[in-house]
Amino acid sequence: MTTYWFKPKRYGYGATPVTWQGWAVTLGIVAAMVAVSVTLRLTERHYWALAVLIAFDVLALGVLFVVSRRKTEGGFRWRWGGR
Repeated sequence: MTTYWFKPKRYGYGATPVTWQGWAVTLGIVAAMVAVSVTLRLTERHYWALAVLIAFDVLALGVLFVVSRRKTEGGFRWRWGGR
């Protein structure tokens, strides 16, 4: 039996965490994004730092999307509020 970490949103597209594992993944990725942002902000202002920050954020959000999609009961699809 698979334990789902996320629950589909009632309206729209996406999911929200419902277990501690889902919250841990979500908060861990947000914390990593903040840490990278703060670390790069402390460096001198260079274009490479902005490029690294954007690349890391896109990668982190991609990981969050893949994990949440695989661990959502009923999968991802557009929902109109019905059961």
